[in-house]
Amino acid sequence: MNSTSAFIHPNAKIGKDVVIDPFVYIDDNTVIGDGTHLFPHAVVLSGARIGKNCRIFPGAVVAGIPQDLKFKGEETTAVIGDNTTIRECATVNRGTASKGTTIVGSNCLIMAYSHIAHDCRLGNNIIIGNASQIAGEVVIDDWAILSGNCLIHQFCHIGAHIIMQGGSRTSKDVPPYITAGRDPLVYAGLNLVGLRRRGFTREQLDTIENCYKYIYQSGYNTTQALEQIEANVPASAERETITEFIRQAERGIIKAL
Repeated sequence: MNSTSAFIHPNAKIGKDVVIDPFVYIDDNTVIGDGTHLFPHAVVLSGARIGKNCRIFPGAVVAGIPQDLKFKGEETTAVIGDNTTIRECATVNRGTASKGTTIVGSNCLIMAYSHIAHDCRLGNNIIIGNASQIAGEVVIDDWAILSGNCLIHQFCHIGAHIIMQGGSRTSKDVPPYITAGRDPLVYAGLNLVGLRRRGFTREQLDTIENCYKYIYQSGYNTTQALEQIEANVPASAERETITEFIRQAERGIIKAL
């Protein structure tokens, strides 16, 4: 169902059962998946690749030109996964020559006035709170929750299943499974509520807790803590997720309380 007052470029690829409300703008070189709803004044620009059953609310802009002075007009994309909601006035910029695309995964909620900059990689089931600002080339893993007004420095890596306190800011990587808060941002324990809701067992939680005891409470430096984890914590998917994340943390990880 397309409103006659919407602008739809003739080359746009529109799926089945897409709802396009009045005053929507859909540019050339765009793809919109089946069952998606574009609310009034939503803007879908060149390079947008929107999945199935998404909802793009009024004033949201998908695939805007990157706010990066190195961008020279190259053809890039912004990819939105299935069942993702982008609320009022949120913006998702397309990629640059660096990565070529910005990706927001499936089943995500991008709340009002938040910003996802060029070349970011967001996984699935992520919540970005109102007015949070994600700088360029940030990676956010599955099931992360950023509360309102968070500020994430460029190139940071935010781990899976974390929850970040509203108003937080970080220029460091945030390891998986934890609660992060205060200013400056620090480790504040495990995200127990979120992990339990997602079915983590007592054994899995004990493994995660033991890993972080070595990292944050033992007095060991990072290299020593990783050695102790691999020597004393039985191998598991959770152990490997934590140790691999920390080894790859080019910006370093947040500190303890």
